[in-house]
Amino acid sequence: MILVSKYLVPKGYLGFAVFPFMFLKRKGLKENTVLINHEKIHLTQQLELLIIPFFMVYTIEFFFRLLQYRNWQLAYLNISFEREAYGNEKDLNYLKKRPFGNFIMYFKK
Repeated sequence: MILVSKYLVPKGYLGFAVFPFMFLKRKGLKENTVLINHEKIHLTQQLELLIIPFFMVYTIEFFFRLLQYRNWQLAYLNISFEREAYGNEKDLNYLKKRPFGNFIMYFKK
């Protein structure tokens, strides 16, 4: 389910996903197939890790990356979940062929 709220989406971001919802900053972003695919990848990741553990791992990895890179944006972009989502967001068939637990491949990089 896609919800639109310019107040819930943090500054500097266009959207985010919290199973089963996808939050977008503006109504027009519903037509952005790449963004929607990116968020669908996150929803799949969340389901694989049973939602709560996803956010725990995501947060821990973010702080680890923040210590590693000492830069908020670099830390965010290097979270394994984000690397998978950004790396495959343009492939609209990615989720149909994606193996279970594929984010682990991105964690090792």
